[in-house]
Amino acid sequence: MHRAVLPLLPVLIATAAPAQAQRVDVSPYIEVGQAVAADLTDGDVVTYTQVTAGVDAQVTTQRVQVQANYQYQRIFDWGSGFGGGEIHSGLARANVAITRWLNLEGGAIATRARGDQRGGGFGPFVNASNVNTAQVYGLYAGPTIATRVGPFAVNGTYQFGYVKAQAPGAIDLAPGQRRVDYFDEATSHLVMGSVGTRAGTILPIGFTVSGAWLREDAGQLDQKFEGTYGRVDAVLPITRTLAAVGGVGYEKIEVTQRDPLVDAQGRPVLDGAGRFVTDPASDPRIAYDIDGLIWDAGVLWRPSPRTALEARLGRRYGSMSYTASLQWQTGPGAAVQVGVYDSVTTFGRQLTGSLAQLPINYIDGQDPFGARYGGCVFGGGVTPEGQPNAGACLTPVFQSISAATFRARGIDAVYSITRGPTRLGLGAGYASRRFYIPPVPGAVVYRSRDESYYVQGFGQWAIDGRSSFSVDLYGNYFTSGIEGGLDAWGGGAQGGYYRRFGRAYGSLTAGLYGFDVEGADADVIAQALLGVGYRF
Repeated sequence: MHRAVLPLLPVLIATAAPAQAQRVDVSPYIEVGQAVAADLTDGDVVTYTQVTAGVDAQVTTQRVQVQANYQYQRIFDWGSGFGGGEIHSGLARANVAITRWLNLEGGAIATRARGDQRGGGFGPFVNASNVNTAQVYGLYAGPTIATRVGPFAVNGTYQFGYVKAQAPGAIDLAPGQRRVDYFDEATSHLVMGSVGTRAGTILPIGFTVSGAWLREDAGQLDQKFEGTYGRVDAVLPITRTLAAVGGVGYEKIEVTQRDPLVDAQGRPVLDGAGRFVTDPASDPRIAYDIDGLIWDAGVLWRPSPRTALEARLGRRYGSMSYTASLQWQTGPGAAVQVGVYDSVTTFGRQLTGSLAQLPINYIDGQDPFGARYGGCVFGGGVTPEGQPNAGACLTPVFQSISAATFRARGIDAVYSITRGPTRLGLGAGYASRRFYIPPVPGAVVYRSRDESYYVQGFGQWAIDGRSSFSVDLYGNYFTSGIEGGLDAWGGGAQGGYYRRFGRAYGSLTAGLYGFDVEGADADVIAQALLGVGYRF
C-alpha cells in the first residue's frame, strides 16, 4: 500500500514539463557503496554493501515550480547478522499555475522516524540499525483559488492528504512497560475559504471572513477526527508599518475511536505487524470533544518588504493560546524564519500540514546514509521571486510516531544562507504534545504531555569546480509522555567529501552517533561509507 506514494514524484515531474520550460533538470543516478559500522559500546563491527538508485529533478517555468529528490537504497548484509533491508527517502514540492486564479499544489515525502517515544534509536542516521525506527510516507495535493471580486479578495483551498507508517523495528523497553499501539495509515480532507478586503477599501479597517472543514480517517482503532470553524478577523492600521489584529469565531472538534480487542487476560490482541486489533463490536468512544467561542488579538509589524512579524494571544481549545511568526530576509541570500504554534492535531495531519509549509526550492544534501528530510529542511535563503526562504523543521513531527490525538505546541526557528557555492543552515526548537486518549481496555496511560528540544546544523562548501565538502550536526533531548517512559537524548555529527569525474563521481562519508535512554540503554556507533556512482 505504501508504494502508492512513490509514483507521485515522477507524476509531478511529468506534469511540469511544458514545451516552453525555462529550466528542466532531471538527473537519475545509481551508486554502489561499501560501509562499515562499529558499535563503540560493545565492540560489534558490521560491514554491508549499499546499492542506491535515485533521481534529482528541478523544473522552473513561468507557470511551474517543481523540485523532487528521491532515492531507493538496498542493503546487503555480508554475514554480519543484522540482515539487510530497503530504505526509501525523498521529498517533492510542486506548484503549477493552471490559470491566473487557479493553482495546483502538492508534495510528497519518504523518510524514517522513531517509532516508540519510550525507546532510543538512531532514526534515519544509521542504515545498519533499525532499532525503534519506522519507514514513513506522506503526500498531499489539491487546488488553490486566489482571485478578486470587486474590492474583495477571494481565496479557497482543498487538500487531500495520505500518510502511511510501517511498524517500527526492535524496541528495547524497560521491564514492566506495555506495548503502545502503532500508527498505520490515515487519509484526510481539508477545505478552507476566505473573503476579505484591505483597510481603507470599504472601511477604515480591513476584515476577512473565513471558514474551514477538516476530516481525517485513521486505520488504527477506526479513529475519526472532524473539525470545523468559522471566524471574522480585522486589521486596524496604527502607523504605516504597525497594525492591531484580532479575530473571533466558533470552532468544533470531535475525535472518536473504538476499543481494541482484548484476550482473556485483558491484554490487547495484536496483528502480524504488532498493531492493536479493533473490536468490531465496540461503540466509538470520544477521545476529544470541544466546541465554543474562539478569539485572539495581537500586532502585525512590517517595517520593510523583507521583514514581517505577527504575534497573537487568545483563547482556543479550552485555554489560553499563543501564536507568532517572523520572516526576515537578513541580507542577500540569507533569511530567518521563526514560528510559535498551537493546534489540536494528529500525526498524519501534522505531517501533511508541515509538508505544505516547506519551501518549493530547498537544499538537498548529499547524504548516502539517507538521513534527509527527517529533521530540518533548509531553503536557499531567498526564493527566485526575492522572498525570504529559510526553510522549516520537521523534527516536531518525527520526534516519535503516535497513533493518538494530541495538542501540539512549540517554537521552531530556522536560519539559512547561500553565498555562491557555500550553503549554511541552522535550525532549533522546542515541541510539546499533550495526548487525548479515552479510557479504553489495555490502553497505556499517558502523562499530561511529552517534550523535546532539538538543534540541527548543516554546511556545504565547494573545494573546487569538481569537489565539495559537507557537514551535518544534530542533537535532541526527549521527555516521554507515557507513564513509566524514560527520557532520552541523542546526537551526532557526520562529514562527507564528494568529487565528480565527468558523469561519474565518488564520495566518502563518516559519522559518529549516540543515544542514551535515562537509566536504561546507551549506544554509540561510528560508521563510514565509500561510494562510487554515475549520473545519466
